[in-house]
Amino acid sequence: MTTPSTPEEDLAFMRSIVEGGAPKASYTAGIVYLSSGLLYGVECLFHIGQILGLIRWPGWASLAFVIFILVATLGAIGWAIVYDRRNRVGNIGATKSMNAVFNATGLANLAFLTIFAVNAVRMENFAIWLFYPAVVFAVQAAAWFVAWQLKRRTWMLLTALGGIVTSITLGVLVENGFAYLCVCAAALFGLFALPGWIMVRDARAWSARSAAQV
Repeated sequence: MTTPSTPEEDLAFMRSIVEGGAPKASYTAGIVYLSSGLLYGVECLFHIGQILGLIRWPGWASLAFVIFILVATLGAIGWAIVYDRRNRVGNIGATKSMNAVFNATGLANLAFLTIFAVNAVRMENFAIWLFYPAVVFAVQAAAWFVAWQLKRRTWMLLTALGGIVTSITLGVLVENGFAYLCVCAAALFGLFALPGWIMVRDARAWSARSAAQV
């Protein structure tokens, strides 16, 4: 037996359709992008510091730091999945289409991760693994381009174009570790963390407007 919705909830639902999606979906996706961009961006800065000799941690400490970044990122993703399921978000209009696109890119990235990791280990060539981030940025760029076509937000188009440029640049810089990390760090902050922050900001603004109008 379902609980009848209130007029306020009905109004919020209709407004989400008109404006192109549910704010909670944008909020959780934004949290994932913001956290992953910041965490992996900091990891890149950490490795840059190692190259420059500014960070001289023992091997076990460096490994623990990298594992912490991975666990924290997976934690943010896990929180987003649970939050979305509990709140039943992401099933309206453009938001549903965008979620489908980004979920598909996630599956593609998982396949690419396996391919590059296995071959890098098998061929004992770390440079092979470095092509993986380049592919990730290209796939993400394609997803952001679809998002731009659905919502026509300028920042989404800029993110898509930035992802393409970053992908090509990283592919060219594989043999230059320092430059590679610098570009990767900048891209993580600018193409992951920044869009994530925009999504969180817009979702909060949407919620504030909805509360004021109800």
